[in-house]
Amino acid sequence: KFARHETIWDWIREENARRPGLRVLEIGSRSVVSEPQWKKFIPDCDYTGFDIREGQNVDIEGDIHRLSDYFSAESFDLVLSFAVFEHLAMPWVAAEEIAQVLAVDGHVVIETHFSFSEHELPWHYFQFNSNALEVMFCPELGFELVDSGLDTPIVGRFSKAAGESLSGQFVRDLYCHSSLIARKSSDPTQELADGVFDWRG
Repeated sequence: KFARHETIWDWIREENARRPGLRVLEIGSRSVVSEPQWKKFIPDCDYTGFDIREGQNVDIEGDIHRLSDYFSAESFDLVLSFAVFEHLAMPWVAAEEIAQVLAVDGHVVIETHFSFSEHELPWHYFQFNSNALEVMFCPELGFELVDSGLDTPIVGRFSKAAGESLSGQFVRDLYCHSSLIARKSSDPTQELADGVFDWRG
């Protein structure tokens, strides 16, 4: 409904207006192709930029798979990540780490790719439909869904190199962007500590 590529930042701006001075963590904050969006939409927030590499708009360098090593529990009210999750070796572990540093009643906002060209190789590992994001940011980790879905439709077809049975056929239901907004409704710390929920085995 509103976690769309063209409007997702509008939702973030409204959330910041509802709760002024949000403590915001952006994962994959390094400015690559444009100016940081947070400066336009939520300039008055308490912002921390986190990235695996140094660069413009990066406050802390580190590995998201160890996010809780850098920040204490419930340090942030809003965790953002755009065009990053496709580059994570274990995005399910990243979801668990986000759950630990996000405060109860805080939100996580993820936008990644469902159908898109390979890029930044060799660090491009996954494509996500909306179900994938919902499974990772699940009730067992303390999350309840606010909105998710696919956006930015793509028209595609199989090339001649695909073989006679598929050549020229249209590929349906392709979308560039997959997104999710979820609220942390409970604290999963005890469940994680007790091994009730563990993706790491």
